[in-house]
Amino acid sequence: MTDGDQYRKLLHSINAGVALVDPATWQVEFENAKFFQWFPPGDDADEALDERLSGLDLSRAKARLDRRRTYGFECETKADTRPIPVRVELRPLPDGDSRILVECTNISKQKESDYMLESYSKMAEKNARELQKEKERVEKLLLNVMPRTIYEEIKDFGTTAPQRFDNATVLMLDFVDFTEMAVAQDPSSLVAELNDIFSAFDRIVELFDCERIKTMGDGYMAVSGLPEAAPEHAHNIARVALRFRRYLERRNAAHHEAWNCRVGIHTGPVIGSIVGVQKYVYDIFGPGVNMASRMEEASEPMRITVSQNTYDLIKDDFLISERGEFDIKGFGTQNLYYLERDLKGRN
Repeated sequence: MTDGDQYRKLLHSINAGVALVDPATWQVEFENAKFFQWFPPGDDADEALDERLSGLDLSRAKARLDRRRTYGFECETKADTRPIPVRVELRPLPDGDSRILVECTNISKQKESDYMLESYSKMAEKNARELQKEKERVEKLLLNVMPRTIYEEIKDFGTTAPQRFDNATVLMLDFVDFTEMAVAQDPSSLVAELNDIFSAFDRIVELFDCERIKTMGDGYMAVSGLPEAAPEHAHNIARVALRFRRYLERRNAAHHEAWNCRVGIHTGPVIGSIVGVQKYVYDIFGPGVNMASRMEEASEPMRITVSQNTYDLIKDDFLISERGEFDIKGFGTQNLYYLERDLKGRN
């Protein structure tokens, strides 16, 4: 067996399509079994290479081959009716041989790998998006129960220390005859109305740079002056209270069921801290909170009662009427006042 015969036998045995092409006519001068199987000639045995290989751009191939460079593209063939993706490369032969070597490789494995990689990539992107959405959902939930600065501190350090705030003003609100309303009304309807009202309150609190601390049934607590200092903390809370009352007056005028609130405001020291281990709640404690609660209890329907401390801070900017002296449990005799309206606003 000559060297040429051995070479041809070797080419026929490899698992790739190989052919030699005359660049003048683009006729196939030699092809191994795999090339013939993948790209069989039609009825015309003299078919040029571009007629057997779909996707071959002769003009682009000639331009690259003339510069002694490889031209490659991908196409599809069939074996036993099964489609097979094939990578085709045309390159000039060395040593002055003018013919073109055509190599065809089955890239099914590569395509499968690329598909799997793309699938994993899409899955990873999807998981990342879902993780980000979950992170945003958790953040939103946590920001509903604690101020942002406290949340950031927990996120960065894993904990937060209780803090004392000497300059803070606390607002306490509840609704008159809520228990009777709860018994008389449909529960789902009542809760829906309460949610609407508290949602409006939240927007008002945010408008005046205050913090909603919590709701307790029909009770609502807000504060200004923590966790970040606010020089106008008493003014902020006073405007929130007046806006609450105006909102309820307008709502009551448009609804059959009236919601009448009592509001108490006090300025004094409080302690702010995260409470709970598995269920976080940010809460405030101390005499400032207790006195605000007493102001709310001593108030009247649709009236806003403020303590002496708060009165001293806001008296020049608000219309306030005296209520007189009251014996306040735990605090003794105190001067109380009604907050009427903002002299510099529309409340």
